[in-house]
Amino acid sequence: MSTYTSPAISLTGSLTRLSGHVENPAGNAAARGKSGVENAEVSAARGQVGDIGTAPIICFCHLGWDWVWQRPQQFLSRLAKHHPVLFVETYCSPTAKTFTRLRFPPTVPNLIVAEVHLPSEKWPDGDFIDLERRHAMQALIRDQLAGRFDHPVLWFYDPMAVTAFVGHLGERLVVYDCMDELSQFKGAPPELMEREQTLLRRAQVVFCGGRKMREKRLAFNPNCHFYGTGVDIQHFGKARSKALPLASEIARLDGPVLGYFGVIDERIDYDLLAKLADARGDWHIVMVGPTAKVDPKEFPQRPNLHWIGARSYEQLPALTKGFSACLMPFALNAATEYINPTKALEYMAAGKPVVSTALNEVKSNFASVARVANSHSEFVTWCVREAESPSQSRIQAGLRLAEENTWEAICAKMEAHIADAAAVREIPARLRAVAAASATLPSPSLPVQPGLAYV
Repeated sequence: MSTYTSPAISLTGSLTRLSGHVENPAGNAAARGKSGVENAEVSAARGQVGDIGTAPIICFCHLGWDWVWQRPQQFLSRLAKHHPVLFVETYCSPTAKTFTRLRFPPTVPNLIVAEVHLPSEKWPDGDFIDLERRHAMQALIRDQLAGRFDHPVLWFYDPMAVTAFVGHLGERLVVYDCMDELSQFKGAPPELMEREQTLLRRAQVVFCGGRKMREKRLAFNPNCHFYGTGVDIQHFGKARSKALPLASEIARLDGPVLGYFGVIDERIDYDLLAKLADARGDWHIVMVGPTAKVDPKEFPQRPNLHWIGARSYEQLPALTKGFSACLMPFALNAATEYINPTKALEYMAAGKPVVSTALNEVKSNFASVARVANSHSEFVTWCVREAESPSQSRIQAGLRLAEENTWEAICAKMEAHIADAAAVREIPARLRAVAAASATLPSPSLPVQPGLAYV
């Protein structure tokens, strides 16, 4: 992981934008004649929001912290450099009584993982589960974690958690980071769409991992911003180092290696992989990652198609180093309609050519770098070309794109939006009224800001 330390976000700029020249606007005789009440209120407002840069964060996520290292872990491990973070995992467990357990990841000292284990027999009773989740979290914050997560920022990846927690943990702010179109995934709860709409209405700021995701949610929350995938360029850049040993799983293979890493689930085009393996017997297709919601017994089997299972985040550069071309072999279905694959920039940071199926977000964000195939036969053709004679101009363009889109840069921009939302939410009404009278304070309703990720 990168050793870069992201600076704490200062609210000085945010308050200046929000309060304008209320303290003593030049040329405003009425303001100069005030008794200083406005100055006191500006100071009070700063006192209320000035600690947002170090405010505790409680994150509710549908993914486990120790599973595949992706968007939630990338953002929260960086936020934990200056925010205490409580990452909440929810389990349907064979237990008669709800219990919680804490874990302390050694690589992220300021982050605590809270496991909430709920009785599996009660799982179908949604009202019970909501209350149990709430009571368990309230007790944890009050007792074991007393004083550490008071007045938190609530950060959601799991919309199903909104009923249990929003309005019940003394939060100062609600953030929703929408990383996937979860309602279109296999096994999604029927209540998910309704709960997400509730979360969108209750959140003060919303981030989306794809442009199309953002467009869909703007009607529910205008303070909605597109921030796509980022990359740990130092980590994946190790794949370009001559000093890094090649992973043994790759070193033993003769011939070109076409590789993929990530979750292996209903989003993968398994027919495409079979055709790719059949196209040439002298190359190898290596699929790295855990499986989810699919049966590995149904995967296509070929001598040159290797399903090697999950590997740690730390092992990925050594594996990627041996890839002749990197694959994004996604099916075009409901589960992939909105996805913006994190691995795209990770492949690019490793200095590798990329071949993808025609995902909407890949076409929008990465078409200048990735080879985008509109059919199985075209995908095979691009793999042959990039494995034999990779486009150096596209590889260099990919490296530049990766350098411009680090997780640190994206995280800092997101924190600026959070600071603005906190200032608008917490500045006293009288301060806003004074500022409005002087025509220097913008409306407390934040304007729609595009929040482009690739600039």
